[in-house]
Amino acid sequence: MGCCDSKDLKDLVKDRYGKIAASENMGCGCGCSGNPVPGFSVFKDEYDGIEGYVPEADLNLGCGLPTEYAGIKAGDTVIDLGSGAGNDCFIARQLVGPEGEVIGIDMTPEMIQRAKTNVEKLGYTNVKFRLGEIENLPVTANKADVIISNCVINLVPDKHRAFLEMIRVLKPGGHFCISDVVTEGVIPAELLEQAELYAGCVAGALPVEKYLDIISKSGFKNIDIKKKKPIELPEAILNEFLSPDQIDTLKNSKVGLYSITITAEKPSFVRM
Repeated sequence: MGCCDSKDLKDLVKDRYGKIAASENMGCGCGCSGNPVPGFSVFKDEYDGIEGYVPEADLNLGCGLPTEYAGIKAGDTVIDLGSGAGNDCFIARQLVGPEGEVIGIDMTPEMIQRAKTNVEKLGYTNVKFRLGEIENLPVTANKADVIISNCVINLVPDKHRAFLEMIRVLKPGGHFCISDVVTEGVIPAELLEQAELYAGCVAGALPVEKYLDIISKSGFKNIDIKKKKPIELPEAILNEFLSPDQIDTLKNSKVGLYSITITAEKPSFVRM
């Protein structure tokens, strides 16, 4: 693969998302390069009509709607990993109510600044944003009832460490709901590299079986894929790298990129 094999992945992500945060324009779908080819479909879920949605905080960078299946209750403490400009945090705030708390964590300073600007404008006092990395969360143990994340974990180089950190900061019996990008089958390397160029969040995507295995080995139980949808690659990319027969074979197979929304629980008793 391309960038996701590099030790410089974090710097690449910080640079890409920092530029998006500093721009007045929205992203073009999950952190893409800003110049998608014609026909490229943005694969974020639509937020229109959802209570708590703040359009100014939606930079068009997600690949799902994690709050939909997160089971967030009034009074919960929710942590959003890779919180960006605060989009999912503000929806979570609507669900936790005035007695709850929402903590957004992002490793990009520009995103944290943009999120803080948004929360100041909104006047919310129970939504906080912290600069930090997912593999080393700036949160005490057993803090959160629910963790959410939207198209971010695949960008983390050490995913096992990331899920171990989630186990640490969740309360016993707490759970996560994550939307992310995974692969199924063997995708031609050239296609995957081009997909990374046009959709930054594709970088680092793992085969779904490996993704689930990491979650399980990190100690989570009751792992459940709530939603799964294909990510369609642009026809221009397919035509450049594959023959017509190969394109037909690819389209008729289950091989490809997928957005999944997945939940899992921290056991009530965990030996840390």
